[in-house]
Amino acid sequence: MSETTGLGDAAAADAGVAPGLGAGGAGAARPGRETMRLFVRNRAAVAGVVMLVGIIFMTFVGPRIYDNDPKDIVAIPLTGPGELEEARLGTDYLGRDVLAGVIGGGVTSLTVAAMAAAMVLVIGISIGALAGYYGGWLDSALMRFTEFFQVLPALLFAMVVVALFEPSKWTIAFAIGVVAWPGIARITRAEFLRLKNLEFVRSARAVGATDWRIIRKVVFPNALPPLIVSATLIMGTAILFEAGLAFLGLGDPNSTSWGLMIGLNRGNFLTAWWSVTFPGLAIFFTVLSFSLIGDGLQDAYNPKLRGR
Repeated sequence: MSETTGLGDAAAADAGVAPGLGAGGAGAARPGRETMRLFVRNRAAVAGVVMLVGIIFMTFVGPRIYDNDPKDIVAIPLTGPGELEEARLGTDYLGRDVLAGVIGGGVTSLTVAAMAAAMVLVIGISIGALAGYYGGWLDSALMRFTEFFQVLPALLFAMVVVALFEPSKWTIAFAIGVVAWPGIARITRAEFLRLKNLEFVRSARAVGATDWRIIRKVVFPNALPPLIVSATLIMGTAILFEAGLAFLGLGDPNSTSWGLMIGLNRGNFLTAWWSVTFPGLAIFFTVLSFSLIGDGLQDAYNPKLRGR
């Protein structure tokens, strides 16, 4: 009887199901429901979700409601907030609508951050998974490669990458992705090192599952929680990176972004605070929302951390 049960557990592990639970069984869904319950109980995390949903709504639906073009000159330069109906948050140094810039700039900032985060996850998870699962000389070689990028001055290297090519959303996302993946690679490697010798992985290997199937169906799903948490934090980091590059004049000149607005108006900060403050607040609340969601996910996946 125990032998049959062991083979059943091994088959379940091979199929990516936790040992002892049938595929599609009620028990398989419980961890997800419990994680969601713990997340919803975290008021700060829920506030982060509400904040992020509001920002996404403003960014992608706002232009249909408030249809001013952020590049159009609509009034006298440096008009204050509330002084003109056509520019409710005032105008910048050229007379462009600050509110339209904040709404339109979110599209660029969030799009670049999403592309960069996707690149970071693909590179980091791929390298970390191979290094952690196979170990040996491959682990050493990939970790030396990772350390090479980890010790580079990130912002300076990203500036060089963007300067070598024509600044665009793609090149900025690529530059951010190239410098930001080592952290994810190390987290993935640590999880694979922890999981690869556990009983359910050995069972899957014993029944003849290939390395690729074990990595994809058995180890990776169990390594997801810290990677999901890291993904939310990467989005915030990518937004700050994009804003920094745009502030330094290395943003996409054909697109409005929050960092570009701050960079172009920084000389008028003392006389026209609104032209810098509102895009700065947009960056602040967006990064804060990702940070709150990341903390909430970490607490939900690791209940022992609650109340720390």
